[in-house]
Amino acid sequence: MEGARDRYAIRAAERARNLRVLDRSGILYADAPERVSKRLARLGADWAMATAIEQTPAVATTGSSLDLDPDTVGADVLGLERLMGRNDLIGVGFLEAGFLAARSIGRVTVRGGAGIHHGTGFLVSPSLLMTNNHVLRTADEAGRGVVEFNFQAGLDGQMLVPVVFRLEPQTFFVTDRALDFSVVAVARSSQDGRPLSPFGRLPLRETEGKVILGEIVNIIQHPNGEPKQLALRENKVVDLLEKFVHYETDTAPGSSGSPVFNDQWEVVALHHAGVPRTDENGKPLALDGSLWHPGMGEHRLDWKANEGVRISRVLGALRQFPLSGAAAALREELFAAGAALHPVEASPPPSTGANHVGLQSLAQDGAAQQAATAGAVRWTVPLHISVTLDPATLQTQTQAPATAEAPTPLPTTALPGPAVSGVGHIDGQSPAENDLAAALVNLAAARARPYYDADADRTARDSYYADIRSDSPAGLRHALTDLLESTHERRPAYKPMRLVYPWVDLHPDEQLRSIYSGKDFTPEELIQADAAVEAARIGRWQEFLLHESAPGPEALEAEFEALESALPFNCEHVVPQSWFAKKEPMRGDLHHLFACESACNSFRGNIPYFDFLDSEEVVRHSCGRREPLKFEPSAGRGPVARATLYFLLRYPGFIGDEARELQRERLGVLLSWHSDEAVSEYERHRNAAIAEIQGNRNPLIDHPEWAEEIDFAGAWS
Repeated sequence: MEGARDRYAIRAAERARNLRVLDRSGILYADAPERVSKRLARLGADWAMATAIEQTPAVATTGSSLDLDPDTVGADVLGLERLMGRNDLIGVGFLEAGFLAARSIGRVTVRGGAGIHHGTGFLVSPSLLMTNNHVLRTADEAGRGVVEFNFQAGLDGQMLVPVVFRLEPQTFFVTDRALDFSVVAVARSSQDGRPLSPFGRLPLRETEGKVILGEIVNIIQHPNGEPKQLALRENKVVDLLEKFVHYETDTAPGSSGSPVFNDQWEVVALHHAGVPRTDENGKPLALDGSLWHPGMGEHRLDWKANEGVRISRVLGALRQFPLSGAAAALREELFAAGAALHPVEASPPPSTGANHVGLQSLAQDGAAQQAATAGAVRWTVPLHISVTLDPATLQTQTQAPATAEAPTPLPTTALPGPAVSGVGHIDGQSPAENDLAAALVNLAAARARPYYDADADRTARDSYYADIRSDSPAGLRHALTDLLESTHERRPAYKPMRLVYPWVDLHPDEQLRSIYSGKDFTPEELIQADAAVEAARIGRWQEFLLHESAPGPEALEAEFEALESALPFNCEHVVPQSWFAKKEPMRGDLHHLFACESACNSFRGNIPYFDFLDSEEVVRHSCGRREPLKFEPSAGRGPVARATLYFLLRYPGFIGDEARELQRERLGVLLSWHSDEAVSEYERHRNAAIAEIQGNRNPLIDHPEWAEEIDFAGAWS
């Protein structure tokens, strides 16, 4: 408690700042941008969708401020509105999931020594329980302990009969005083012979993005050793430290070791201490305002905040313990449980209802037909495969099948690539289904907001460049490069169906237009086509992993390249990916991503732009004209020139060194196309939309006249 009090006191300034930002700007702006983006991603949403909801008048009685069809959209828009504090409604499934989560939580009782004390604990695997170190300090203390499940009132208000299990530290016991956690084995059968397995488990995940500043958390607990109770949805996260999280909630002694949940019933922290109110001398106060003394009991303290240990830090520490044999196997079982599809392991399998947008219906799509020729897409395999592909270190890890008692999780593999990490399932959907559902929600959000607000964008533009001062072409280039990099706060991964098609690349008529051919598409066409392609890629990738016993780094990278070539997205990088080795943030930078049918994408390849004379004999296509190392698009010359010039400013030195890349002498082509084709409302909309998502802008769209003042040639050095 003293440590929590000191940490809470020393963070007073940061906490006050957090609360001011939450009050003034809202939950999307109080926390670090990357953490907010991760949280939105876990909810199946994007920054564009969140800001669209934020800017749309709230209609609390409908469950959503957007006109969304629940039969075609799988993402939880109501959940996103609830996160943002715009709507207090909550689906009844929240209660059902909470009831299932509560089954895994029990009262820990330790007898002997100094008497009897209580805490709370929860099952985290088929045989392991987590609580605080100060509840179970030693293996000897744990050996005198039991955990009681069902110590609670039933529907009729009468107490249920508790089911009591002995703790077995001789089988497994790990504790850490600094992070205040203990993990101990539980007997497989209760004292009256009942099995432990029906009480399920709460899978723990190391990934970040489970909670952000200002979000509401929930705690299921046994306060003062009393029957199980719930602190529900009035518990705001006010500070996030490196290892701890502070929140306002009603807890009491005995609640130590309780799981702290987000609204999706994922465990985000291990509750371990309270922060009492004190007088001016630092002495704790009782609930009635008088000075507290130990004789009153801790339940009479006036608690002002609480502290939990971030569950990702607990798991990180747990991984470091030197274990072997059976104990190491039990630890691996705990981490395997964390790969479960649902926050609550005891929950039933997901329904195949309207909220799960299937990919089978996309088989008629042209891209899906490509997928069909490549072989069937299978989603369940007898392995849990985790793949990471990085330019420096490439590795693949394969785990043995889970035991019969713990069902094998669906694979959490995503297609690898440089700087691309694995993506798991959310709410039982595959990665491709997650992206499809989020894209359709983003599209509905886009159609519910104005296409382009010229006055607001003018104000944003003037503010963005307010500090730009330069008296030379080179100085202006350096100033803009610094500005573009420092304001590139959010860096979305390359997922064109989620951001490019639903909002960023829309034209005023709400259609997409191929950047090279000018051909029109509905957003749904390209969203569904890319979803089918992504499903086919994942299916082919899984087939490759199943048939290759131990693929090396070169084989993995070659297979990934082959899949991208055989099954391309309908999106063009106007600066080809091969020019920057497919690295992020260049790969996902929205300023140079445009809708483009795959035929045009393939026709251009990675050929630099060129301006042909009308009399020249060249290879002609609806997408443009081409010769070796020369390509001129049929349409979109102004936008692609400005996007490429943006890239030169944002990433100086990345392109132009190779013969097949952008040579310095081609700069005149780009400047000529920029001059010949004026900036349109479509480009201004794109620029505003991207600034809203990424944080930075394209200076060539905002100030076309700067093209004559910037020393672009210096970007090659």
